[in-house]
Amino acid sequence: MNQRALLEVIALGPEDAVAAQAGGADRLELVADMAADGLTPPRATFAAIRAAVDIPLRVMLRAADGFAVGDVDALCATAAALRAEGADEFVLGFLTPAGRPDLAAVQALVEVIGGCRWTFHRALDRAADRAALRRELADLAGTGGLDTYLTAGAAEGVDAGLATLVAEQAHRAAHEPGYAPRILVGGGLRLDHLAELRAAGLDAFHIGGAARPDGWAAPVDATAVREWRAALDAPVVSRV
Repeated sequence: MNQRALLEVIALGPEDAVAAQAGGADRLELVADMAADGLTPPRATFAAIRAAVDIPLRVMLRAADGFAVGDVDALCATAAALRAEGADEFVLGFLTPAGRPDLAAVQALVEVIGGCRWTFHRALDRAADRAALRRELADLAGTGGLDTYLTAGAAEGVDAGLATLVAEQAHRAAHEPGYAPRILVGGGLRLDHLAELRAAGLDAFHIGGAARPDGWAAPVDATAVREWRAALDAPVVSRV
């Protein structure tokens, strides 16, 4: 029996959240300002979405476009406020100018969010060395909540990164160090990618624009999400 694949949808507000849940989303990533590729939403937005739906919410911790942390103290204060509001899952990820993980920034935020589960987002796709980043985060004390990497396999998107995603899933299946967190595929993901990804064992998928046929100015479309849900619920064809 195939395990149900996870479908995560980006939500900007309660209307998005309700439509995504109605379409079959398992989890939401909450962000603001997609012109900057997704920043931390206001505390009030989180509260409104939490009141509107009953599926898990992962809240972005990111203050500006790019992968530098900026004012880490201010971001930690924002994270603390979200925790006080009831947020218990997060998304974060920061790089140094050299493309290595910013361990000090990650550690500071992890301490604020305590044992909450969190995703290291697509900063992985901009890292100088993907495998080294995984090893460094695996060795970082206090990151027990890291359970997911959101990645397209390449900065350019899934078209360019598909082979990397398949290879990393094989490393994960072999229980290699640094590969324990689940791979959440997102970034230029299309329905026609799913057959190869699912056949390789990948079982978690993240969509944003794909849930909005009319663009980011329009809300999530439940019918579009339902199409993804149906595709992910279809039987997986093995590569063997």
